[in-house]
Amino acid sequence: MFFREEPLTLNAIALASKLRSGSAALFPTDTLPALAAYPDFASQLWKIKQRPLEKPLILMGAKSQDLFDFLLPNALEDAACLAKRYWPGALTMVLPADGPVVEALNPGELNLGIRVPACESALELLSQSGPLATTSANLAGEPPSLTAEDASKYFPDLPLLGPTPWPVVSGQASTVILWRKPGCWQLLRNGAVIIESLEG
Repeated sequence: MFFREEPLTLNAIALASKLRSGSAALFPTDTLPALAAYPDFASQLWKIKQRPLEKPLILMGAKSQDLFDFLLPNALEDAACLAKRYWPGALTMVLPADGPVVEALNPGELNLGIRVPACESALELLSQSGPLATTSANLAGEPPSLTAEDASKYFPDLPLLGPTPWPVVSGQASTVILWRKPGCWQLLRNGAVIIESLEG
Protein backbone atom coordinates (compact mmCIF):
# COMPACT_ATOMS: atom_id res chain seq x y z
CA MET A 1 0.00 0.00 0.00
CA PHE A 2 1.22 3.52 -0.84
CA PHE A 3 1.48 6.05 1.95
CA ARG A 4 2.07 9.70 1.09
CA GLU A 5 4.63 11.11 3.52
CA GLU A 6 4.49 14.64 2.14
CA PRO A 7 1.22 16.61 1.91
CA LEU A 8 -0.22 17.16 -1.55
CA THR A 9 0.71 20.67 -2.68
CA LEU A 10 -1.17 22.16 -5.65
CA ASN A 11 -1.07 25.45 -7.52
CA ALA A 12 -4.10 27.76 -7.48
CA ILE A 13 -5.70 26.35 -10.64
CA ALA A 14 -5.31 22.73 -9.57
CA LEU A 15 -6.45 23.40 -6.01
CA ALA A 16 -9.52 25.30 -7.22
CA SER A 17 -10.42 22.25 -9.32
CA LYS A 18 -9.93 20.00 -6.29
CA LEU A 19 -12.21 22.27 -4.23
CA ARG A 20 -14.87 22.26 -6.95
CA SER A 21 -14.90 18.46 -6.78
CA GLY A 22 -15.83 18.63 -3.09
CA SER A 23 -12.50 18.48 -1.30
CA ALA A 24 -11.54 20.68 1.62
CA ALA A 25 -8.15 22.38 1.40
CA LEU A 26 -5.62 24.55 3.24
CA PHE A 27 -4.27 27.91 2.16
CA PRO A 28 -2.47 30.92 3.67
CA THR A 29 -4.03 34.28 4.51
CA ASP A 30 -2.65 37.46 6.04
CA THR A 31 -3.88 36.48 9.52
CA LEU A 32 -3.94 32.71 10.09
CA PRO A 33 -3.92 29.78 7.63
CA ALA A 34 -7.38 28.81 6.42
CA LEU A 35 -9.28 25.54 6.20
CA ALA A 36 -11.63 25.95 3.26
CA ALA A 37 -14.30 24.37 1.07
CA TYR A 38 -16.79 25.43 -1.56
CA PRO A 39 -19.98 26.69 0.11
CA ASP A 40 -21.88 23.70 -1.32
CA PHE A 41 -19.52 21.42 0.60
CA ALA A 42 -19.08 23.59 3.71
CA SER A 43 -20.73 21.17 6.13
CA GLN A 44 -17.61 19.00 6.18
CA LEU A 45 -15.57 21.82 7.76
CA TRP A 46 -17.40 21.57 11.10
CA LYS A 47 -16.73 17.83 11.16
CA ILE A 48 -13.10 18.07 10.08
CA LYS A 49 -12.34 20.80 12.60
CA GLN A 50 -14.59 19.33 15.33
CA ARG A 51 -16.15 22.78 15.54
CA PRO A 52 -19.50 23.45 17.24
CA LEU A 53 -22.24 23.96 14.64
CA GLU A 54 -23.35 27.22 16.26
CA LYS A 55 -20.02 28.82 15.28
CA PRO A 56 -20.42 30.11 11.71
CA LEU A 57 -17.93 29.98 8.86
CA ILE A 58 -16.58 33.00 6.98
CA LEU A 59 -16.94 33.58 3.23
CA MET A 60 -13.68 34.79 1.69
CA GLY A 61 -13.42 36.24 -1.79
CA ALA A 62 -10.89 37.84 -4.10
CA LYS A 63 -12.77 41.14 -4.33
CA SER A 64 -15.60 42.97 -2.65
CA GLN A 65 -18.22 42.43 -5.33
CA ASP A 66 -17.73 38.65 -5.20
CA LEU A 67 -19.01 38.86 -1.61
CA PHE A 68 -21.48 41.75 -1.80
CA ASP A 69 -23.62 39.77 -4.25
CA PHE A 70 -24.79 37.65 -1.29
CA LEU A 71 -25.83 40.58 0.92
CA LEU A 72 -29.15 42.33 1.42
CA PRO A 73 -29.15 45.85 -0.03
CA ASN A 74 -29.80 47.75 3.23
CA ALA A 75 -26.21 47.30 4.45
CA LEU A 76 -24.35 47.57 1.16
CA GLU A 77 -23.43 51.24 1.45
CA ASP A 78 -21.87 50.79 4.89
CA ALA A 79 -20.10 47.61 3.81
CA ALA A 80 -18.66 49.26 0.70
CA CYS A 81 -17.37 52.19 2.76
CA LEU A 82 -15.42 49.96 5.14
CA ALA A 83 -14.29 47.60 2.39
CA LYS A 84 -12.76 50.51 0.51
CA ARG A 85 -10.83 51.46 3.63
CA TYR A 86 -9.81 48.10 5.10
CA TRP A 87 -9.81 45.50 2.29
CA PRO A 88 -7.85 43.58 1.35
CA GLY A 89 -7.13 43.14 5.03
CA ALA A 90 -7.89 41.57 8.37
CA LEU A 91 -11.45 42.85 8.82
CA THR A 92 -14.40 40.47 8.80
CA MET A 93 -17.77 42.13 8.38
CA VAL A 94 -20.95 40.30 9.46
CA LEU A 95 -23.88 41.59 7.44
CA PRO A 96 -27.54 40.76 6.69
CA ALA A 97 -27.85 38.20 3.91
CA ASP A 98 -30.02 35.34 2.78
CA GLY A 99 -29.97 32.43 0.38
CA PRO A 100 -28.29 29.02 0.23
CA VAL A 101 -24.77 30.30 0.92
CA VAL A 102 -25.89 31.89 4.19
CA GLU A 103 -27.66 28.69 5.18
CA ALA A 104 -24.53 26.69 4.35
CA LEU A 105 -22.15 28.88 6.38
CA ASN A 106 -24.42 30.12 9.19
CA PRO A 107 -27.35 27.68 9.44
CA GLY A 108 -30.61 29.14 10.69
CA GLU A 109 -29.32 32.71 10.76
CA LEU A 110 -29.62 35.73 8.45
CA ASN A 111 -26.08 37.10 8.70
CA LEU A 112 -22.96 36.30 6.70
CA GLY A 113 -19.35 37.01 7.67
CA ILE A 114 -17.24 38.14 4.70
CA ARG A 115 -13.60 39.09 4.11
CA VAL A 116 -11.04 39.78 1.38
CA PRO A 117 -7.62 38.74 2.74
CA ALA A 118 -4.43 40.73 2.11
CA CYS A 119 -2.41 37.75 0.86
CA GLU A 120 -1.39 37.45 -2.79
CA SER A 121 -1.43 33.66 -2.92
CA ALA A 122 -4.86 33.53 -1.22
CA LEU A 123 -6.22 36.09 -3.68
CA GLU A 124 -4.84 34.08 -6.59
CA LEU A 125 -6.67 30.98 -5.35
CA LEU A 126 -9.89 32.88 -4.66
CA SER A 127 -9.74 34.42 -8.14
CA GLN A 128 -9.63 30.91 -9.59
CA SER A 129 -12.13 29.29 -7.24
CA GLY A 130 -14.62 32.02 -6.42
CA PRO A 131 -15.73 32.66 -2.82
CA LEU A 132 -14.88 29.92 -0.31
CA ALA A 133 -16.23 28.95 3.09
CA THR A 134 -13.35 29.27 5.55
CA THR A 135 -12.27 28.88 9.15
CA SER A 136 -8.87 28.86 10.82
CA ALA A 137 -6.78 25.75 10.07
CA ASN A 138 -6.69 24.12 13.50
CA LEU A 139 -8.82 21.72 15.49
CA ALA A 140 -11.38 23.42 17.72
CA GLY A 141 -9.83 24.44 21.00
CA GLU A 142 -6.26 23.84 19.82
CA PRO A 143 -3.61 26.52 19.13
CA PRO A 144 -3.85 28.14 15.70
CA SER A 145 -1.54 27.00 12.95
CA LEU A 146 0.93 29.58 11.63
CA THR A 147 2.62 27.71 8.77
CA ALA A 148 1.81 25.19 6.07
CA GLU A 149 3.57 22.57 8.17
CA ASP A 150 1.42 23.39 11.21
CA ALA A 151 -1.79 23.26 9.18
CA SER A 152 -0.83 19.98 7.58
CA LYS A 153 -0.14 18.41 10.97
CA TYR A 154 -3.72 19.15 11.97
CA PHE A 155 -5.13 17.98 8.63
CA PRO A 156 -2.59 15.64 7.00
CA ASP A 157 -5.02 14.32 4.36
CA LEU A 158 -5.91 17.71 2.90
CA PRO A 159 -4.19 19.38 -0.08
CA LEU A 160 -2.24 22.59 0.41
CA LEU A 161 -1.94 25.66 -1.78
CA GLY A 162 1.58 25.85 -3.16
CA PRO A 163 4.21 26.97 -3.22
CA THR A 164 5.35 26.39 0.33
CA PRO A 165 6.60 27.69 2.69
CA TRP A 166 3.70 30.10 2.89
CA PRO A 167 4.11 33.84 3.51
CA VAL A 168 4.62 34.81 7.13
CA VAL A 169 1.26 35.48 8.83
CA SER A 170 0.39 38.03 11.50
CA GLY A 171 -0.67 35.24 13.86
CA GLN A 172 -3.61 37.36 14.98
CA ALA A 173 -7.18 36.61 13.95
CA SER A 174 -9.21 39.10 11.96
CA THR A 175 -11.25 41.78 13.66
CA VAL A 176 -14.96 40.91 13.46
CA ILE A 177 -17.71 43.55 13.39
CA LEU A 178 -21.49 43.14 13.10
CA TRP A 179 -23.68 45.57 11.15
CA ARG A 180 -26.55 46.69 13.41
CA LYS A 181 -28.22 49.49 11.43
CA PRO A 182 -27.14 52.19 8.96
CA GLY A 183 -23.93 53.78 10.24
CA CYS A 184 -23.73 51.53 13.31
CA TRP A 185 -21.52 48.49 13.87
CA GLN A 186 -20.87 46.29 16.91
CA LEU A 187 -17.42 44.89 17.69
CA LEU A 188 -17.64 41.10 18.08
CA ARG A 189 -13.93 40.25 18.24
CA ASN A 190 -10.81 42.33 18.64
CA GLY A 191 -8.20 41.37 16.09
CA ALA A 192 -5.54 42.55 13.72
CA VAL A 193 -7.40 45.67 12.53
CA ILE A 194 -8.29 48.59 14.78
CA ILE A 195 -11.49 50.28 13.61
CA GLU A 196 -11.44 53.97 14.45
CA SER A 197 -15.20 54.37 14.77
CA LEU A 198 -18.07 51.89 14.70
CA GLU A 199 -20.90 54.44 14.78
CA GLY A 200 -21.66 57.21 12.34
